[in-house]
Amino acid sequence: MISQPKPASEKSPYFDIEKEFGVEFIFRPFFKVEGLTSKEFRQQKISILSFTAIVFTSRHAIDNFFRLAKEMRLTIPEDMKYFCVTEQIALYIQKYVQYRKRKVFFGTTGKVDDLIPSMAKHKAEKYLVPLSSVHNDSIKDMLDAKKLQHAECVMYRTVSNDFTEEEKAAFDYDMLIFSSPTGVKALQKNFPDFSQGDIKIGAFGPATAKEVKDQGLRLDLEAPSKEYPSMTSALKAYLKKDSSKK
Repeated sequence: MISQPKPASEKSPYFDIEKEFGVEFIFRPFFKVEGLTSKEFRQQKISILSFTAIVFTSRHAIDNFFRLAKEMRLTIPEDMKYFCVTEQIALYIQKYVQYRKRKVFFGTTGKVDDLIPSMAKHKAEKYLVPLSSVHNDSIKDMLDAKKLQHAECVMYRTVSNDFTEEEKAAFDYDMLIFSSPTGVKALQKNFPDFSQGDIKIGAFGPATAKEVKDQGLRLDLEAPSKEYPSMTSALKAYLKKDSSKK
């Protein structure tokens, strides 16, 4: 079971792995994203139009930024600048505004660290960083270090995507793969008596791996690493090794 939505493209490496190794993947998100209401957002006393640049770390951030702006009847200025952690996220902005290269900047690694040099070149901008309710101060600390004008705000929250009684009764898998700490917590919430036994557990990202261990579970597969930058490459290598043993 993969704790994320089913890939939209048939070209996903997950489907190639299914064919190559004769395994079956069930995609079932363990958590879902809920946007804050405009009333909840206003309690943070953040004035969106007082900022000249927005930093986007995910598509959820983009969706909820423009949703809240619409709900609050705000017209986002055409000269607003957008800084995104990947090109894919930057291109997603086209869903809401006309894409202009002179006002959209993006990194290549998916980490905010990679964006900092571009942001530092625009020191006059005032940056707003929309975040999930689950976050740490790492972005704030990096922007502080560069003496950039900025503020962080919560625009959406992640909550457990609870299993139905039917799903709980049919819960029988050889491996569980998590992409976030929230998903691991949701497992324990839905299955408080969960016993790992022979079930293998995979985690993407150091925070997710840490949560698996903190929950007293055994971690069998972890990505990214120097050898395996993606979960699919790590999973493929794991299945190859497992099949050779058999």
